[in-house]
Amino acid sequence: MSTYKIAVIGDKDSIMGFKTIGVDIYPVTSTEEAVELLKKMVADNYGVIFITEELAQGMQAVLDELYKRFLPTIVLIPNSKGTLGIGIEQIRKNVEKAIGADILFRKEG
Repeated sequence: MSTYKIAVIGDKDSIMGFKTIGVDIYPVTSTEEAVELLKKMVADNYGVIFITEELAQGMQAVLDELYKRFLPTIVLIPNSKGTLGIGIEQIRKNVEKAIGADILFRKEG
């Protein structure tokens, strides 16, 4: 049975709280640094990787490739300044893809 690790990548202020619950934290200052780190994490048995939305905006091509894989699960989270809405949009897309309908945000007529 495999054991998977959990990590979070983002700016220091946004991710420090995750350390208190035992999540591996990786503060970065650039998209390039995050992409290289993400590639290492994929090879290093991480099952869930949280990434701040602001950082994720600059690495969409890499994330799109990872979304096609079973593991790791990539979850976009707001940073300390607030949400950009792209994390919840990705969840909506995943749910719609999985069940064939937008059950989370559909507007009733």
